[in-house]
Amino acid sequence: MRALDPEVVTAVWVAVEGLIPQPVDSHPLGCHRRRISDRVCFEGILIRLATGCSWEDTERLMHHRVSDTTLRARRDQWLGAGVFDAVVEEAIAAYDRIVGLDLSDVAIDGSQHKAPCGGEGTGPNPVDRRKLGWKWSLCTDLAGIPIGWATAGANRHDIILFDPTLEAVSAHGLTDDIETLHLDRGYHAKRIHRSCDHHGINDVICAKRRTAGTATTPLPIPLGMRWAIERTNSWLSNLGQLRRNTDRSIIHRLAQLALAITLLITAKLIDWRNKWSPESLPIH
Repeated sequence: MRALDPEVVTAVWVAVEGLIPQPVDSHPLGCHRRRISDRVCFEGILIRLATGCSWEDTERLMHHRVSDTTLRARRDQWLGAGVFDAVVEEAIAAYDRIVGLDLSDVAIDGSQHKAPCGGEGTGPNPVDRRKLGWKWSLCTDLAGIPIGWATAGANRHDIILFDPTLEAVSAHGLTDDIETLHLDRGYHAKRIHRSCDHHGINDVICAKRRTAGTATTPLPIPLGMRWAIERTNSWLSNLGQLRRNTDRSIIHRLAQLALAITLLITAKLIDWRNKWSPESLPIH
């Protein structure tokens, strides 16, 4: 994913800049050090997200233009102001307005990753020798655009995260437009179907274990349209801080995931613009 593409970074920064509250100078004499610009801090946050390095290494990669302490403080200030939640909401709304979300086929799936520093929202990963990890549960449209997500420890079953994920989709007012929901066989449970009925989702394609057939002629397993969400999980996993998260709080992981999704959607919008720009159209 093009997290450090200058065109993507500039577009996301324009949205972020409009959401950052103006700083209040509380020093009685005004004789403090010059404030590091928000743009520099934004670049540092992106570098850490993309590479997965520590805050100290981010400071070095930024050629000491900003300290690791300032980067942490600025991130927390933006978190308190709701910047990350607001910018991803703006990105989803922009995509729906410009391109249009395709909710004819929607998929939900989870993705497990490392969290070596532990903290809240982590747990022993059953697929990584019980090392500490975290996971996200994601809902995407047919094109792989995320429209709802939730996080938990790596030991939490996908079924437990299903309801919070659908609630996040419902918060965007999109559950009523879902035509078909695609799930893997790990979601094959009565509580999943009850939850879908509660949200008005009547068409659910859930892969089931093969129960009949022979060794030479096995019955096919319905796979559905899950390739889109698997591709999106792969895109997000390319970001180092999501793949191997070193934060110890849920709100920090959610902020990183929101920023990553914003970058993904922005890149998609830029590609759509380039596809339909006059310069790219054939000359007749």
